[in-house]
Amino acid sequence: MKASNTVILLSIGLLAATSAQAQSPAPWPTQPVRLLVGFTAGGPTDIAARALAEPLGKALGQPVIVDNRPGANTIIAAQAVAQAKDGHTLLMAATNHTMISALYSRQIQFDPVKSFKAVCRIGASPTVLVVGPQAGLPRLADFLARAKSQPGAVTYASPGLGSSVHFAGEDFAQRAGLQLTHVPYKGAAPAIADVMAGQVMASFASLGSVLPSIKSGKLLALAVASPQRVSALPQVPTFEESGIKGYRADAWYGVLAPAQTPEDVLKKLQTEVSRFVVSSAGADRLQQLGMDPMLSCGDEFDRQIAAETKHWSQLARQLKISDE
Repeated sequence: MKASNTVILLSIGLLAATSAQAQSPAPWPTQPVRLLVGFTAGGPTDIAARALAEPLGKALGQPVIVDNRPGANTIIAAQAVAQAKDGHTLLMAATNHTMISALYSRQIQFDPVKSFKAVCRIGASPTVLVVGPQAGLPRLADFLARAKSQPGAVTYASPGLGSSVHFAGEDFAQRAGLQLTHVPYKGAAPAIADVMAGQVMASFASLGSVLPSIKSGKLLALAVASPQRVSALPQVPTFEESGIKGYRADAWYGVLAPAQTPEDVLKKLQTEVSRFVVSSAGADRLQQLGMDPMLSCGDEFDRQIAAETKHWSQLARQLKISDE
């Protein structure tokens, strides 16, 4: 009788343990995590992704692999993440993510807001107007004079139609009363390469993507689109100082997950990404890349994305570049 009772108790114990184990969330991650980037390697979004990937991988116990999927103004990468079912695919997004529906609402198979859950914004970088040394435009005043005297002759490169650089350029042109010619590329790196080569005159680039080239003399910075001068380029004036009132253009970078991502996984990601941004090593790394550490996670970041998506859709209709 006692032996029988012992067997029954052991069986009950094993069933309880099995049940508890079944109810506990599975450990995550169980394989390498892919961090998709919608641009070519070398651009600011790629740089931000690579700065985060190694420390995040160490914290998670699995490698974080940066996977470049350029094309269609990041639609290819965003759609791959929105539809991912493996639980190990994330998106390194930038400001232009909130501009996708402004241009391609009839073409995309996902919602830039509803198809994703915000992990964290990690930083932002001011926009800087750069030209090649051969352009013969050492100051913003010279750039403005050329553009006013030769409408449409001044060209500027961007990572693509509807990118943050494109909108920054059009906003500037409207405020300054200029007619500029937009030249779209498939990423920031090839766009800036052609500015340095003299194929295109200028670009409204994020500081993080062009700072090394400015310091080496391969590019000349004319003005920064921030409220005050930036510490990395103290000699470069703001647009406000140069007479373009109210012009500001920051580019943010952050991590998004597919909408179906479990809450425990999302919280783990938010914890570890936050740990990187607030650490002295993480903050220093971002600043070296020309970015200001700017942490915003979860609902707060979600609200920012929703608000910006609405704003850019309205602006696109005003500029008549929407597909609606």
